[in-house]
Amino acid sequence: MQKINLNFGWQYKMDFCEKYLSGSDDSNFELVNIPHTNIILDYNNFDESEYQFVSCYRKPVNIACELKGKALLLRFEGIASHARLYINGSFVAEHSGGYTPFDIDISDQVIYGAGNLFVIVCDSTEREEIPPFGKVIDYLTYGGIYREVYLEVREKTHIKDIFVRTLDVLAPAKILDMDVELSRVCPGMSVEFKLSSSLNEPVSRFNCTIGNSAKGKVTGKVSGVRLWDVENPVLYTLQAILKINDTEVDSYEVRFGFREAIFRTNGFYLNGKRVKLMGLNRHQAYPYTGYAMPETAQKKDADLLKFELGVNMVRTSHYPQSRHFLDRCDEIGLLVFEEIPGWQHIGNEKWKELSCRNVRDMILRDRNHPAIVLWGVRINESADCDDLYVKTNRIAHELDNTRQTGGVRNFKDSRLLEDVYTYNDFSHHGSNAALELPSKVTGTNAPYLVTEHNGHMFPVKRFDNEGRRLEHALRHMRVLDNMLGSDRISGAIGWCMSDYNTHKDFGSGDRICYHGISDMFRIPKMAWYVYASQQDHTPVLEISSSMDIGEHSGGDLGTVYAFTNCDHIKLYKDNEYIKTFYPDRKLFPNLKHPPVRIDDFIGDLLTKYENISAKDSLRMKNILRHASKYGMNLPLSSKLAMGRLMLKYKLSMDDGMRLFGTYVSNWGGQRISFRFEGCKNGQIVKSVVKSTSESTHLEVRPDSGELIEADTYDVTRIVVRALDQNDNLMNYAIDAMVIETEGPIEIIGPKCIALIGGARAFWIKTAGRSGRALVRIKSEKYGMHEAEFEIKKFLR
Repeated sequence: MQKINLNFGWQYKMDFCEKYLSGSDDSNFELVNIPHTNIILDYNNFDESEYQFVSCYRKPVNIACELKGKALLLRFEGIASHARLYINGSFVAEHSGGYTPFDIDISDQVIYGAGNLFVIVCDSTEREEIPPFGKVIDYLTYGGIYREVYLEVREKTHIKDIFVRTLDVLAPAKILDMDVELSRVCPGMSVEFKLSSSLNEPVSRFNCTIGNSAKGKVTGKVSGVRLWDVENPVLYTLQAILKINDTEVDSYEVRFGFREAIFRTNGFYLNGKRVKLMGLNRHQAYPYTGYAMPETAQKKDADLLKFELGVNMVRTSHYPQSRHFLDRCDEIGLLVFEEIPGWQHIGNEKWKELSCRNVRDMILRDRNHPAIVLWGVRINESADCDDLYVKTNRIAHELDNTRQTGGVRNFKDSRLLEDVYTYNDFSHHGSNAALELPSKVTGTNAPYLVTEHNGHMFPVKRFDNEGRRLEHALRHMRVLDNMLGSDRISGAIGWCMSDYNTHKDFGSGDRICYHGISDMFRIPKMAWYVYASQQDHTPVLEISSSMDIGEHSGGDLGTVYAFTNCDHIKLYKDNEYIKTFYPDRKLFPNLKHPPVRIDDFIGDLLTKYENISAKDSLRMKNILRHASKYGMNLPLSSKLAMGRLMLKYKLSMDDGMRLFGTYVSNWGGQRISFRFEGCKNGQIVKSVVKSTSESTHLEVRPDSGELIEADTYDVTRIVVRALDQNDNLMNYAIDAMVIETEGPIEIIGPKCIALIGGARAFWIKTAGRSGRALVRIKSEKYGMHEAEFEIKKFLR
C-alpha cells in the first residue's frame, strides 16, 4: 500500500459557485494547508453563525500513469459537516457528518498521466438531518476540512480491513480471533500473518488460505506475549501479507494490544484486576481554530490527561475524536469511552439512519484500539428511544462482540438497552451527598458508571475569586472520594478537561462554557490539582490561597487547603516553624491522597514570644480569629474570654490590638512570608513560598523547542505566565503583549494578546520550510522575551 498525503497546497475560498469547479478561475483563492478551519474565530464574544457557511477547497493533483489499474481510495478523516466531492468538474460523491472518516474510490474518475482538480464543497451549516444538529447543542461544531486527507494506492485485490480480538488473555496461550475482509476473492489466495511487539521483536507467524468469501475468520494461538494495561501499555503489530499463488500482492498492518476489559456490577475489571476509573471528558476544540489541530496537539492532550493529571480514563464527548488522540491513548495506557455525535436531540428518520451509520463508522475505524473499553451508542442525554437504540446496540455488538455498550443519560430509571448504565450525575451542590446512590438512579443491577459531574453546576473562571476556585476544586474532590468508596460505581468522569466555546444558549454569554478544570489554553485551574495530586510520579503541592487577607471576607484566612501527594506539610511563618499538617482522611477517607487542611497560622508563637501558656494560647488564637471575622462586634463568649485573658496577663486594649496586628493582620508591619514544605518519606520534595508581591516577571515556556513538518504542518503551544518573586502565579494580571516571529513559523490567532488570570497561551505552526525560528513577546511591563525553535521537514 502506498499512502500519498494531500494536506499541503489547497486553494480555499469562503463561498462557492459553479465556476469554482473548473481551474480557470484562480483569483482570490487563499492557499491553505490541512487541517484547516473555515474561519479563524475570536477567543470569545463572537456569533456562532460566523462559521456556518458553505466554502470551497480545491487542489490540483497529478495522477501518475503507473497508477492506472490500481485502486485509488481518497480518504477524508473529518470534514465539518457535509461534503461534496467533484473531480475535473464532475460530481463524484458526498458525505454527511463531521466526525467519522470516509473513503471514495476515484480510480475511474481521474485522468492518469495528467493533472486533476479535486474540489470539495464544504457545508458547515447546521443541517437538521445531520447529527448532532436539529436543536440546540452545548458546544460548537466549527467548519472546514479539519482532519487529514490522503490517497491510498492499493492493488485491485487487497486487504480492506482486519479486526483483531484477543481472547483468553489470562491463559498462558492467548487466542487471536481475527475478522479479515478482502476487496475480492481470487483462486490461489492465502494470507501470511506476522506478529511483532512494539520493540519490533518477532513473536509469531502463521498462514491461512482464503475460501470463496471476501469476509473470513482466522484464529491462531500465541504465547509469551505481555498484556496491555494502564501501567504497561504493551502494543503489538500484526502484519498481514496477501498472496496469490505464493506471490505477494498486498500487505496490511494492525496495531493492537492483548487485554480483557469488563464492566461488572461491582466495578470495572482490566485483565481480571479491579480498576477504579477516574477520568475527565474532553472536547477536541481549541481557541481560534476550533477542531483544526494536527497530530502534535491531539497527542499533547492525551499526555496532559495521563501524565500531568494522572487520570486513567477519558470520554470523547460527544463524538469520535482524532485518530492521533486515540493512538496516543493506546501508547500511554489511557482508557477511552468513545461515543457517537449528539446532544440531547433525536431527529427524523434520516437523522436516525445517520446515527446508526455513525455507530458503524466509529467502530469500524476504532475497534482495534486497546484503549477503548466502552462504546457510546446513545445520543448524550437524549430521551429513551427504543426503536433507535435497539438498532445502535445491535450494530455495535455485531461489529465488535468484545466490548460492552453504554448510553449516557441524565435522568433516572431510563430504559436500559446497553450493557452499562452510564449516568451524568449533577446532584452535588456543595453541601449534600456528592453522588446519588446507583440504586436510586436505576432499578437494574447493571454495571454503573458516572460519566459527568460538576461542570455547569459550578462554572469557574481562572480569574474568579479565590473562594470560588477553591469550592470548585473541593466539589471535584468530594465526588472522587464518594466514587472511590462505592463498590457499585465503576468510576467517575468529570466534566470536563478544558473550557470550550459554545452556542449563545449556554455558557457565560461570551460563547465560552467555563466548565473545565483548565481554560481553553489548557492552563490549570485549582481543580486541576485535585486530579494531579492523586498520582505518585511527580510531587504536587498546590496551595489554595495567595495568603493575602483581602481575598477573604473580614480578612480571615480561614482554612487553607493544600492539594498534594505529600505525606505531610510543614508550615513556616517568617522562617518560624508553625505546625505540621496531615492529609484529611476524616473528611476524605477514600482518596489515595486527601487534601491537607491548614487552619493554624500562629502555632506556638504566642507561647514563645508573649509568655502565654499553651492552653491559653489556644483560646487566644480563637479570639484573634473571631476578631478577624467579626471585627469589634465579637460574640459575647469571645468578649468574655478576651476579658479574662487580658486580666490574667495584664493586657491593655492597645496590647490586644498589637497582638492582632502582629499575628493576624500585619498592618503596617514587615512583609510576612509563609513557607509550605511538602515532605515524602521524610524528605522535602516540594516547597512553596507565599508572601506579598514585591516584584513580578514573565515566564515563557514552550511545550517543545522542535517542530517537525511531516504529513502536515506541526504546532506547539507556548505558555506565558506572570509570576511573583516566589514564582507564584499573579492571578489577576491582565497585561497586554505583542507577539512577533522570525523564521518559518506562524502565529495561530491574534498577535496582540492579554493575560487572562495571570496567564495566556498561544500556538505556533510551521510554515513550509526548515530552519531556526524565533518568537518574541513584547510587553510594556515585562520587556521582551524570546523563545527559539528548530523547524524540521520530514516527508513520511
